[in-house]
Amino acid sequence: MRFKLPLFFLFIVSFTTQAQLSDLARLDFTFIPNKGSDVEYTRSRFLVNYPVKLKKEGQYLFLGVDYSNVHLRFKDDELPFDRDLLNDFKLLDFTIGFTKPLKNGWRLGVRLQPGISTNDEAKHLSSEDLVFSGDVVFIKKFENNIDKPSRLIVGLSYSQNRGYVFPLPFISYYKKFRPDWSFNIGVPKSNLQYHLAEKHRFKLYTQLDGFTSNIQNGALVNGNEYAEIINMSLINGGLQYEYHFTDHLQLDLRAAYNFNLNNKLKDGSNNTLLTIDNDSRSYFRAVLRFKI
Repeated sequence: MRFKLPLFFLFIVSFTTQAQLSDLARLDFTFIPNKGSDVEYTRSRFLVNYPVKLKKEGQYLFLGVDYSNVHLRFKDDELPFDRDLLNDFKLLDFTIGFTKPLKNGWRLGVRLQPGISTNDEAKHLSSEDLVFSGDVVFIKKFENNIDKPSRLIVGLSYSQNRGYVFPLPFISYYKKFRPDWSFNIGVPKSNLQYHLAEKHRFKLYTQLDGFTSNIQNGALVNGNEYAEIINMSLINGGLQYEYHFTDHLQLDLRAAYNFNLNNKLKDGSNNTLLTIDNDSRSYFRAVLRFKI
């Protein structure tokens, strides 16, 4: 029952995924304190996407870079591994995206992200540091009712450097059902939004989050095993405040509760060698984004 409730909440409450598809630039800072756990998590992220209009009507190419630095601070001095090997991680993705209109008002969106993900102790890159992410989505806007617009996004998402390293359905249904209220139900994010004023919005949201990285040269665990992969996965939900400076520039501030949080060290065959205690329930995030 402990895990069924947040999973149910994930599918029922709503969150907008449109931001992921339309951000041209973003500064992102995430912090999970180590209260009640053995590790503190900090992530700083920057991404930029440059749209290129193609010759055919409605077709665009997106080129971009997505960079993250993940810092882990371990509290327990008796953890059975060298903490210096696992303090800092670099994640770098190169984005190639494409979108085109289809028949009956649908639009196709494709995003490919080859990249690297490794610990900061790495002196040079290896094949194990290479990762791949990709998304294929189909988008349909319904504008029959001007006062109550809606949008559907369906597709598939995969990434080797997020917390869930297997294909996930990408589903998002948005609807504005009252002048000041809208919802977006989907996977991996959902929300319920209240438009307080033109520049101020509040959201109740839930999401999947986390990261996965290669540990170059391995980290000795339990005295005789080598961890080659670190994986952090979580499910959380909370309150988000948005301030819209302009139609294209906004600030998001989030405070959330972690329903489920896992930190694992794994071998090269993805077998778990060690689970690091992490009962921290607090999650804070600030995002400054420039969008289409």
